[in-house]
Amino acid sequence: MLTLYYSKASSALAPHILLQEVGATYAVHEVPIDKGAQHDTAFLKVNPKARVPALMTPEGVITENPAILGYIAATHPHANMLPDTPFERARADELNAYLCATMHVAYAHLLRGARWVDDEAAQNAMKNKVASNIADCATMIETHYLKGPWALGEHYTMCDAYLMMVPLWMKKAGVDLVNYPRIATHHRAMLDRPATLSVMAVHGL
Repeated sequence: MLTLYYSKASSALAPHILLQEVGATYAVHEVPIDKGAQHDTAFLKVNPKARVPALMTPEGVITENPAILGYIAATHPHANMLPDTPFERARADELNAYLCATMHVAYAHLLRGARWVDDEAAQNAMKNKVASNIADCATMIETHYLKGPWALGEHYTMCDAYLMMVPLWMKKAGVDLVNYPRIATHHRAMLDRPATLSVMAVHGL
């Protein structure tokens, strides 16, 4: 049994979608960030970083989306969510790392500037850069990473669940999806999948 610790509409959406896609046996445990639940003692024992997602496995807890997505894909080989070759696997890891370490961080400046600076004026300056930074990230995905119709080409993989976050970040940052036709096409394809729709309903999206 796997247990996903999540907050609604957070980046935990990605592993939640993948768990559903692969037909995993799993439970979910909501950690409402808007109520500060990530700082509760019980959750800090699960993830001392006070972040979601976290995945409880029979071997222990895994955190960080690239690691969680890779674990889910590797432990459900029948679903073929991992690329076949070492090079393509590295490309998948590269994309997931970019989403985690670059685009998500750029988006986090919109709501979580206090993680980096205490000065209110500096936080506002960071917020003012979010739209342009997210647009730059979206351009990189549109022109460099997204092969189409799925992230890595012809087959749905673990990366596609994570790419589902991109249009959501763009919308909240005020970046118009219409200017990114490949991302928009991918988003529509994701919305045609029952696993995506069922999980989005849980997240209130």
